Amino acid sequence: MSSVSTEAADVLGPFTGPARLSSLTHNPKNGVTGGVWVVGAGDRSAVLKVLTRNKPATGRWAASDDPRHWNYWRREAEVYRSGLAQVWEPYGIRAPRLLACVERSDGDIALWLEHVRGTPGTSWPLARHIEHARRLGTAQGRVHTVDMVHTVDGLRLSADEPQPSAGHPWLSHRFLRQYVTSNTLGEDLLDNDDAWQQPLVRDHFPAGLRRDMVRLRHDREWFLQIMESLPRTLSHLDQWPANVRSDGPDHVLYDWAFTGDGALGEDLGNYLPDSVFDLFVPADRLPTYAAEAYEAYLHGLRHSGWKGDERLVRLGVCASAVKYDWLTAGSLARAGEEQLDYGGERTVPAELRYRERGSALAFLAGWAAEARSLAPQLGFPEAPSGR
Repeated sequence: MSSVSTEAADVLGPFTGPARLSSLTHNPKNGVTGGVWVVGAGDRSAVLKVLTRNKPATGRWAASDDPRHWNYWRREAEVYRSGLAQVWEPYGIRAPRLLACVERSDGDIALWLEHVRGTPGTSWPLARHIEHARRLGTAQGRVHTVDMVHTVDGLRLSADEPQPSAGHPWLSHRFLRQYVTSNTLGEDLLDNDDAWQQPLVRDHFPAGLRRDMVRLRHDREWFLQIMESLPRTLSHLDQWPANVRSDGPDHVLYDWAFTGDGALGEDLGNYLPDSVFDLFVPADRLPTYAAEAYEAYLHGLRHSGWKGDERLVRLGVCASAVKYDWLTAGSLARAGEEQLDYGGERTVPAELRYRERGSALAFLAGWAAEARSLAPQLGFPEAPSGR
């Protein structure tokens, strides 16, 4: 607490009495996150996020010292300090302002950020989410769109655009592959009849979903190779409604810890299904919502001056369904557990979660099928299960 009070005085100015701390919802399993709080002093406040590699964490959420790893513990500090978090600001998407970045004596990093008080994305109407997709398309098309050729050392931009990877060896690389393959919970249950007969699964997962999700697992390597071969762009890689907030005309985007190399359309392919999986948008609205958001994203790309083949963008969105390959197996493994919301603070109705999740997974099966059909038209090999 003494370090917090000292840092708060430097950030917020002198104050009397103790600083007030209020914890914010975050993923407590992640070994990179020591905690997130709103810190208040008088009528002033800021957000404090502590980055660490000293927090016990097992499996996929363990902190990494590898700068290219998807869960590199220092990455978010580097993104803020480099200014990379603000490069989308001209197009209506920005990060909260960095107020201070403190390297603590215990090895942790304290990120002091602007406290944005606007409307959280979890409460947005669909029209605002669709507007976010348009802004994202404009930003990724104008500032970060890269050549078709993927380079191992980073992002290759067109000659007249800035190079965000230059001097930034800490950008994540092959995030999708690392993220998906690191989660092995329930893998052995995909072909288990009893697992699929659990009441929550049997009663709320649509007919045919088992076949489609087993096929997605079978084709996983093909999907990952497709995603790694598409046009590259600097990507946030954790875009979902809980990580964005409106502040007047701005959309303020949080949690830049995964930032790195991604395919055009990959961020959108994460944002849309996550809106449903975390119960912010009803699953029955997903088809219309996804179609309108995709058109908005494509409009933003075109408005930015991007002139590529839009089928490549569509393939990036559809093939990104592979990110949720692990979710079916994980759902089978957790069907007998209490269902908690993000952050683990409140109980979620199990029937609602599995009904919405089943519908969204079935929608993603449609994306996967579209990707299998579209890829050969663009010169990619057919999926193994399509031969």
